[in-house]
Amino acid sequence: MKSFKENVDLYVDRAALDLGIKHEVIEHIKSTHSLLQVNVGVPINGVLQNFTGWRVVHSEHILPTKGGIRYSLLVNQNETEALAALMSYKCAVVDVPFGGAKGGLCIDPKLYTEEQLRLITRFFATKLITKEFLSPALNVPAPDMGTSEREMDWIVDLYKTLKPTDINYRGCVTGKSVARGGIKGRAEATGRGVAEVIRELFRHPDLLKQYKLKPNLQQNRIVIQGFGNVGSHLASTLYKQDAATIIAIGDHNGYLYNAKGIHITKLKDYHIHNKSIQCKELGEFKHHPEELLELDCDILIPAATEQVIHQANVSRIKAAVIIEAANGPIAYEADEYLHQRGVLIIPDIYANAGGVVVSYFEWVKNLQHMRFGRLEKRFQEQKMQQLLAMLEHQQGVSLTDQQKTTLIQGADELDLTYSGLEDTMRDSFNQIRNIQKINNKSLRDCAYQLALSKIKKYYTDH
Repeated sequence: MKSFKENVDLYVDRAALDLGIKHEVIEHIKSTHSLLQVNVGVPINGVLQNFTGWRVVHSEHILPTKGGIRYSLLVNQNETEALAALMSYKCAVVDVPFGGAKGGLCIDPKLYTEEQLRLITRFFATKLITKEFLSPALNVPAPDMGTSEREMDWIVDLYKTLKPTDINYRGCVTGKSVARGGIKGRAEATGRGVAEVIRELFRHPDLLKQYKLKPNLQQNRIVIQGFGNVGSHLASTLYKQDAATIIAIGDHNGYLYNAKGIHITKLKDYHIHNKSIQCKELGEFKHHPEELLELDCDILIPAATEQVIHQANVSRIKAAVIIEAANGPIAYEADEYLHQRGVLIIPDIYANAGGVVVSYFEWVKNLQHMRFGRLEKRFQEQKMQQLLAMLEHQQGVSLTDQQKTTLIQGADELDLTYSGLEDTMRDSFNQIRNIQKINNKSLRDCAYQLALSKIKKYYTDH
């Protein structure tokens, strides 16, 4: 099996060939622009423990560069370089003005206490800050696998201490708590972004007909691999807002199955209290996680780790549509096989971009030092109140207090975040789809063509 980075580069080469980009230009675009590998020595219970970490900058065609920091024993240089490259193309696809970066520490965070993780994070972040691989102007991390707003809060506090004259210090990371300059809606942004992708898909009757999907979303059977931050928020959004029929959800232990659909609200509550999805009241739990991807369904959503669909299992995939909520869940050879078989794949560099979209909103908020909606919300409400009063007078009608409240209420930060996310995901889908209508390539090829057509402008005159 090819490495993760090799997979990404093969997609880029294929798109570059279709676009006719010069060899030297595409080689520069593909290459990692800078790489920092650090050894972090941290005293834990009187013993010095060593951790290896990386911060990769794939492309600096726009600054700052953007990409999460993950804590996992699977973290290595190749994976980090691949994820950094994906970030470059992802940001280009959704018109977010960042270059691509990624970071990670080879560690199992479950083996350490909160205070130990705080110390480890401070040691790691100090290395990144002092080497200028972390700052609001150059390189902006965010949470990823194994990290959360907690780690981002620790980092922003450290950055403020080390760089006390940087007025934009809050913008050194995104995905922070709201109290430290975060933005409402960031935690659920990637999962909610995937939900917006699905909704946009169902606004295209020609695609629904081509891939034999039923016209109403709730009539289609959905399988989600992963119930972490992305999978859980995605499932919850689809269930609450779209009445989606999610027949199976899996994690590393196995999967929960219910042919009639899982009650996601109850499952989330069960997961919060039990740290497990093995709820017999909601479905049958099967201890064979590898079988989840092979279930008979309409829409399959891998929302866990990379290369879970590969040559060994691709022939058993039954879904008509696969939406890559995870990064690189389909190996290159498997992707080719599925495309030839007529499976619609909505690629990761578009599908899971919701996180970086809302991270961009947070970064902008930090640089302008003002939450969204603060200036205009009450003005909007006053104007709407005047308009309703005029309509009531002219039409001789009287609205209820509840109706007035609903109509008058101005947009707050969360409303604007969700609106911006929806607009971005819908617009990007149609940019990709318009390319496909011209060249009849896969959505993945079209997404990479879209990304490269934007990035190459920074290195060529046309």
